[in-house]
Amino acid sequence: MHIAIAGNIGSGKTTLAGLLSKHYGWEAHYEDVDDNPYLNDFYEDMQRWSFNLQIYFLNSRFSQIVEIRKSGKAVIQDRTIYEDAYIFAPNLHSMGLMSTRDFENYFTLFNLMSSLIQPPDLILYLRASVPTLVNQIQKRGRKYENNIRLDYLKRLNERYEAWAESYNLGKMLVIPADDYDFPSNPEHLRAIIDKINAELHGLF
Repeated sequence: MHIAIAGNIGSGKTTLAGLLSKHYGWEAHYEDVDDNPYLNDFYEDMQRWSFNLQIYFLNSRFSQIVEIRKSGKAVIQDRTIYEDAYIFAPNLHSMGLMSTRDFENYFTLFNLMSSLIQPPDLILYLRASVPTLVNQIQKRGRKYENNIRLDYLKRLNERYEAWAESYNLGKMLVIPADDYDFPSNPEHLRAIIDKINAELHGLF
């Protein structure tokens, strides 16, 4: 079984993945942030490094999915391959930070890769407002995230909403992250687990 968590930067994906992994005994697959060779450069100069970063994420995410399906284990994945293609890359392109030539090249590669994989059995979409995202980003204090602009997060949120509305490859459960303090409130976490259980029973 493959469960994935989608959501903007700072929405709480990694934290929730860890908590659900512990609760269900699922194996957690996290986003490769610490070993990503492009992330620091990207936040310093988005235009120069946007294509490189997106190709790195696409390759990393595709490899993860192949590994997940091969393993036959129940896995929870932090971020999906679809978010890169439908949210981050088109956002960079529309902001003039990725050329049309690079974007088309990227999207052709994504289409090929996505045709070779199965979508997750369930996607949990953490919907969070910009103030919540900013609060979370400041709390974790990653140096390279200091340069993230509010309008960048707002644009990403708009694209997340459009993607969630049109997603039709499988089940998606929307979790309003502003209303759930799942890292420190066990009752809030329990409520999310109840919602997930209700969705999962329909999978079998």
